[in-house]
Amino acid sequence: MVDEQINSNRSLENEEHEIDFLALLFKYLFYWRWFVASILICCIATYLFLRYQTPVYNISSSVLIKEEDKRSGSGNNPLAAIQDLGMFSMTNNFDNEVEILKSRTLIKKVVNDLNLNVRVAKKRVFGYAIPLYKNTPVRIYMTPEEASKLEEPIKLELAFTKAGKLSVKAEYVQDGEDQEMVQAFDQLPAVLPTPVGVLSFTRGDSSCMEEEEIALRATINTPIETAEEYMKDLSVSASSQTTTIAKISVKNTVKERGVDFVNRLVAFYNQDANDEKNEVAQKTAEFIEERIGIINHELGAAESELADFKQRSGLTDLTNDARLALQESSKYEQQRVENATQIRLVQYLRTYINDPVNQEEVIPANVGLQDQNLARVIEQYNTMIVERKRLLRTSSETNPAVINMNTGIEAMRRSVETTVNSVLQGLQIAQKDIERQASKFESRISDTPKQEKEFMTISRQQEIKATLYIMLLQKREENAITLASTANNGRIVEEPLPGKEPVAPRKLVFLLAALVVGMIVPVGIIFIVELLKYKIENRGDVEQLTNVPILGELPLSPHKSSDKGAIVVRENKNDMMEETFRGLRTNLLFMLQKNQKVILFSSTQPGEGKSFVTGNLAVSLAFLGKKVIVVGMDIRKPGLNKVFGLSSKREGISNYLMNPEDTDLFGLVRSSGIHPNVDILLGGTIPPNPTELVARDALEKAIEQLKARYDYVLLDTAPIGMVTDTAIISRVADMCVYVCRADVTPKAAFCYINVLKDDHKFDKLAVVINGIDLSKRKNTYGYGYGKKYGYGYGKHYGYGYGYGYGYEAENKKKKL
Repeated sequence: MVDEQINSNRSLENEEHEIDFLALLFKYLFYWRWFVASILICCIATYLFLRYQTPVYNISSSVLIKEEDKRSGSGNNPLAAIQDLGMFSMTNNFDNEVEILKSRTLIKKVVNDLNLNVRVAKKRVFGYAIPLYKNTPVRIYMTPEEASKLEEPIKLELAFTKAGKLSVKAEYVQDGEDQEMVQAFDQLPAVLPTPVGVLSFTRGDSSCMEEEEIALRATINTPIETAEEYMKDLSVSASSQTTTIAKISVKNTVKERGVDFVNRLVAFYNQDANDEKNEVAQKTAEFIEERIGIINHELGAAESELADFKQRSGLTDLTNDARLALQESSKYEQQRVENATQIRLVQYLRTYINDPVNQEEVIPANVGLQDQNLARVIEQYNTMIVERKRLLRTSSETNPAVINMNTGIEAMRRSVETTVNSVLQGLQIAQKDIERQASKFESRISDTPKQEKEFMTISRQQEIKATLYIMLLQKREENAITLASTANNGRIVEEPLPGKEPVAPRKLVFLLAALVVGMIVPVGIIFIVELLKYKIENRGDVEQLTNVPILGELPLSPHKSSDKGAIVVRENKNDMMEETFRGLRTNLLFMLQKNQKVILFSSTQPGEGKSFVTGNLAVSLAFLGKKVIVVGMDIRKPGLNKVFGLSSKREGISNYLMNPEDTDLFGLVRSSGIHPNVDILLGGTIPPNPTELVARDALEKAIEQLKARYDYVLLDTAPIGMVTDTAIISRVADMCVYVCRADVTPKAAFCYINVLKDDHKFDKLAVVINGIDLSKRKNTYGYGYGKKYGYGYGKHYGYGYGYGYGYEAENKKKKL
């Protein structure tokens, strides 16, 4: 039986049902008060939420990022072809500059400079605390070094008076434990030493002091965490793909603070960029200063030696031939001096390059080298070193771009070393050639006094030192000019401008969300409540569970119990109960044919009102002049006597079935006492074998006798879903009326009616819905009888706790 019921449920679930959107709409409209209350609650909650949300403004600016042409002179650049092949990158492009602007390191500098990790707000009774920046009456400071060591932010509660008195309550965390400190100061400035750091308080803008005492709330966070918060609110993006203009926007609760943040961000960006650009010039200046000191010492020694030689030897004029020889020799001597100067410079560079200390440092470039190829290679190497350091600011050593750059730098360094050695070899070859040419003229002055020759040697050394010294002084001035003329890398095109309206919280969006949530919550609650209901409530539930025709829907009876039991149908009355049973009677007669007289009434479980429906329908049929008998076939638990207010200590149908030969059937029949046309045949004595009794042929004989005397025979049977008696009795019935009770009958149990239908256990099968409570709003509109009959009784009828759903409930109420 259970398997059949499950299969029946599945077959019903597979049936397609059209959705009645109008009914669905009215279903939710019945709860319109819920929707109004939910929307009001959501809107009020949203208003309170927005009231405590600090407005956030957007500050926007535009910055032009200047990019140097890395490819200038690429025709002579030996690395240009490798760079074009993508083997390594010369960095820094526009995207790198954007990442630098958004870097935590740069933002942290701004935070420390503007003291942004300290936030002060003015407390209010109702609403968010008003954030203060430069207009705060009390300025709070904590060194960035101490603030960086905080485990958790320090929370301060301040009370400041116009007289200058300040009371401070500090809450902080030390070693994982919450600590608190309270201190009062009679005047400012003041210092509050705490275990986590020293706090200093100074007077700020006193013009904002409108009250005698102002309550402030302050928070001191670590610079790192503050920088990360600003990173989330900072946006840097390119204005277009064809320009190097970056659009900077930051969200902040104070407009002035946001403007200062953008300005200082660009200023620190330019400062860092200039420091990187000047690194080569600074290294060159250090090299020149070092060489000037050495050459100055050597030049002084050469000049002293020359003076001593002249004083000691006393030189005279040379002969005309010697003069001519000296003129030619002096020409080569000049070449020798220039050659020696270049050799010394190249040797200095080689020594500098080979020094492991300078392995990752730039090479002095502007020192007076005449070889342009060597100068160009050194310049390219220095460019790569500077670019590598800048790339490391935003990445690590394991970055593929850094690895490629290291490879390029190593190759370029070897190229520089090769070029230096090549230039040095060329100079040495030229030196030998100059020496060879000079020796020709020296032979011509071989007779020149030895003192003159020594004088020339000393003079030559002094001239070399003097030339080198003058050149280094000149290069020092040129390098100083280069340092002084460094241009900023970024230029503000559009000044930071805060928006007039806050960008957060978006009040309209929140209000719309509140309206949507206010609508969704009741719908969800109603849907879940309806989904969790497991009992039949109205006609719609029955129609969803089965397609068995519905004879009628019976509301709760407004009549109180009386000596007539549970009979609520009265003659010559047009109240609601009379009309509903008239409708039930009419539908029943339409389904029955002329020769069909036996009607069986059953239900799923006890207490669903089948005896109540049977008795009142019998009285309604009697009002048509029909002769009706009601037989109590629930011989396990007879209850028909309670419907008509009769004594239960009477013999009935069970006595006849036990001994049909010696028992007069009509002698057991008695008048109902309600109407002359209604007779009652009670259940009688409760037998030990009720199932076997109803299975005997005596039941058919009894029914045939009753059909011969009465127009209709109504059988009040046991619940068919619980015992098999009713299924056995069904063989003598022409029709089965299956009674279900609103708010009592489980939906799963009621589906057993589909098993009865599919197995064709009854020729005719119909449903009666009993006990509909019209006092419920969902049933008020659905069961307005004016909608059915042209006239109605409205909500006035159907209220109360009566027999419309079964007489047992009223009897229990009486006993209580």
